[in-house]
Amino acid sequence: MASPDPEKAGSPGHGLGGMNHSHQYTENNGMNTIIDENGHEQPPHHGMSIGQYVKTRFTTLKPAMRPAPNPIRLLRMITGRQWAFFGVAFFAWTWDAFDFFTVSLTVEELAKDFGKTNTDITWGITLVLMLRSIGAISFGIAADRYGRKWPFVVNNLLFIVLELGTAFSQTYSQFLACRALFGIAMGGLYGNAAATALEDLPPAARGLMSGLLQQGYAFGYLLATAFARGLVNTTSHGWRPLFWFGACPPVLIIALRLLLPETEIYEQHASVRRTARANGHNKGGVSATFLREGKVAIKKHWLILIYLVLLMAGFNFMSHGSQDLYPTMLRSQYSFSANAVTVTQVVANLGAMSGGIIVGFASQIFGRRISIIVMCIIGGALLYPYTFISSKRLIAAAFFEQFAVQGAWGVIPIHLMELSPGAFRTFVVGTSYQLGNLVSSASSTIESTIGERFPLENGGGKVGYEYGKVICIFMGCVYVYTILLTFVGPEYLGRSFDVSEDEDVREVAGEEVVRGAVIASHMHGHGHGGDAEGSGSGSEGGEGVGGKAQGKEVEVA
Repeated sequence: MASPDPEKAGSPGHGLGGMNHSHQYTENNGMNTIIDENGHEQPPHHGMSIGQYVKTRFTTLKPAMRPAPNPIRLLRMITGRQWAFFGVAFFAWTWDAFDFFTVSLTVEELAKDFGKTNTDITWGITLVLMLRSIGAISFGIAADRYGRKWPFVVNNLLFIVLELGTAFSQTYSQFLACRALFGIAMGGLYGNAAATALEDLPPAARGLMSGLLQQGYAFGYLLATAFARGLVNTTSHGWRPLFWFGACPPVLIIALRLLLPETEIYEQHASVRRTARANGHNKGGVSATFLREGKVAIKKHWLILIYLVLLMAGFNFMSHGSQDLYPTMLRSQYSFSANAVTVTQVVANLGAMSGGIIVGFASQIFGRRISIIVMCIIGGALLYPYTFISSKRLIAAAFFEQFAVQGAWGVIPIHLMELSPGAFRTFVVGTSYQLGNLVSSASSTIESTIGERFPLENGGGKVGYEYGKVICIFMGCVYVYTILLTFVGPEYLGRSFDVSEDEDVREVAGEEVVRGAVIASHMHGHGHGGDAEGSGSGSEGGEGVGGKAQGKEVEVA
């Protein structure tokens, strides 16, 4: 028996001040797990009063110090089917970022072609950021109700249509309309990609793969930079070939997703809803069960939903605040050439990718909250060299600053999934991320406003602004905010995503329905046969068919 851990005593969704329960603490592959009186896993602050919760904010920052697994062993734990899910989600998220940055990298060309100012063209970027939340809500609900597959396919179809629409736009109004619709499509992808990539993975591999998934964003930026240099203004069509090319890879992504089934965890939820309808447990069918799950989720998890939006606002301010004005600072304040700016940006993104993967992996050992906080502290310590050193040595500071920023970000996909209600995981992850993005869309405006207080002057008058000082002040505030939000928030390290451990679903459908549905899902998986259905992950403590929960339910039966 493992010693009781305060962090493993309640739920991010149960609120605080619940009734006290007796718990058992068992150890599973080095993971402390609370088992309640009914034999079910419970989340980290289950049954705590507000006072008890506040007291544990310090004690629970103690690193979990789980055994550090061999990363190669973790990768070998992942089955072929799980790799396929992860791969298609990673490349979709990468191309989501690529399509977003196509406008950022062609602002001047677009402005010239449409007879507008650069500021007018940046409205195309702002509209994307503002409308992402609509896509996150609509596509998130669709993915949780109807499955991950078809909303994912529709998302990528929209990418194709709207990238081509942008490429063939003849007026500024057509351009803005395409980008506005593109924002809705883009907003719908993140939550679905995270669920598709991570929810079936063995728990021990989630941290590493979360960091890898998140860095699809940085990888997409690198690809956009490279292809922009090769396609923009190299033909008589100007900027348009970049957008024509951007519409092509989603065709392959759609084809790959059509070859794959639904994720195992979604199939478990769908099986519960079908079983509830067949048993007459809930009148109104599958949709009625889904709506009841939604009511329970809102009633029990409203506080965590608000918290996640506030947390993601901090994270999006962190990434935009450290990146958006940085190339401008290098050019106007420190007189970097175009090539020097490009090299510095590439090195910074390599640091970002390294940080996301390494810290995501480390969070599985030390914990999610402590990993985020440590990266924010390191990032804050690096702000001076990142923003005040004018020599080419700045490139090293750029690498490590973005290592810290994206290192913290690498924890986010799995942290959001572990804190989200199981039946609405895609909706919560996507919506919290995109609402945070909506709040942070004002980053450039805020930094510009601060910049007006710090003009650069020479003998002839004002020549610009001290963007380095602006970024430093802004990012210092953002780091403090993010550290405080992470400190007061919950953590659910190593949460089981199995429907048999989802208390909300048990409340809606009943214990017997859930048990029967999991057994039916298990038998359905074996009917398809093969290791691709998850038998390998079960042997490693994974959550595929044959994993922890399914094995338990079969034994009960």
